[in-house]
Amino acid sequence: MNSSFQEIGEIFARHESFVIMSHIRPDGDAIGSQLALGFSLLAMGKKVRLINEDGLPDNLAFLPGSERIETPPSEPLEVEVAIALDTAVKPRLGAGALHAASRAKVWVNIDHHKSNPGYGDFNHIDSGSPATGQILYKLLTALDMPFPEETRDSIYVAVSTDTGSFQYPSTTEETYLMAADLIRRGVDVGRINSLTYDNHPFRRVELMRALLNTLELAGGGRVAHWEMTQATYTSLGLKPEDSEGLIDIIRAIEGVTVALFFEELPGGKVRVSMRSKDPRVDACHVCMEFGGGGHALAAGIRMDGPLAEAKAKVIAAVERALPLS
Repeated sequence: MNSSFQEIGEIFARHESFVIMSHIRPDGDAIGSQLALGFSLLAMGKKVRLINEDGLPDNLAFLPGSERIETPPSEPLEVEVAIALDTAVKPRLGAGALHAASRAKVWVNIDHHKSNPGYGDFNHIDSGSPATGQILYKLLTALDMPFPEETRDSIYVAVSTDTGSFQYPSTTEETYLMAADLIRRGVDVGRINSLTYDNHPFRRVELMRALLNTLELAGGGRVAHWEMTQATYTSLGLKPEDSEGLIDIIRAIEGVTVALFFEELPGGKVRVSMRSKDPRVDACHVCMEFGGGGHALAAGIRMDGPLAEAKAKVIAAVERALPLS
C-alpha cells in the first residue's frame, strides 16, 4: 500500500535529520529529485545530507545547489530518516550509500518504476508518473512545503530529462501544467534547456561516432542495437554520463520498435538499456527475465557477460516479444 503524502509529511515534520539518496550512475531525475526535496527540507530548518554512490555527474553541475551532492562517507551518518528517490531496488543505491544510511530509524522510498517492490517503511510508488521529480512536485505542493529556486530548477530538469524534453508518451497534461507553474515560479526555460541539452563535451560526439559504427538491425528491422566496449570507454576517456540519452538516436529510426544499448562493464558484466515505442512490447517485462526492470517503455538490465552472449540472449527475448504485426 502506498503511503499518503500526508503520512510522508508527518515524517518530515516529526524528524530533524535526513539522508537523501538516489541510484548509482545517476541521471537528471535522480539528482534533480535529491536536490528538489533536499533544499525544501533545508528551507524548513532540517539537517540534510545528499548522498550518491557515484557522486555528481559533470553534466548536472550547473544545477543550483548541486555542490551539496557528495559521495558516501566512510562512517555511518547519525540521521533519523533515510530517503531513497528514483531507485527501483535498494541495492541500486550502492553499498557505500547503504552503509552511510545504516543507522537511520525510518526508510522512505519514493519512486516511479513499476518494478519497485516497496522496500521502505513508507513507500510512495507511482508508476504512472513520468518522473520521480513530478511525484515530488505533487508532494511538495500538496504539503505546502518551501519551494526555493534550487527545488524549482531541479524539478524542471528532473522531469524534462526523464520525458525526453516533454516528448515521451508518459508525458501528461499534468506534466505540462507542472512545467507552466515552474515557469511562473521563475524557471528560465531557455537557459536551463541550453545547459541541459546543448552543453556536451566533445568526447560524447566521439562516442556517438564509435557507437554508430556498431549499429545493427534485427527482428526484421524492428530492433536496433549498438554496443560500447570497455576498450572504447577507456580510449575515449569517457564518463558514465556521456552516454545518457544517446539511445534515443536509434530509437528514432523509422520502423524500429525497440532500441537496445549494450555496454561492457568492468568485471565481465553487461549493462543493457532498452527503449520500446510500442506499448505491446513491455520493456520492463522483458528486462525482468534477466533480473532487470524499470518502466513499460524504458527499462534496463545488469547481467553476466560476455558481451556477445548477453546480446544474443536479450535480442532473442526482444524478438519473441515483438507483436506479429
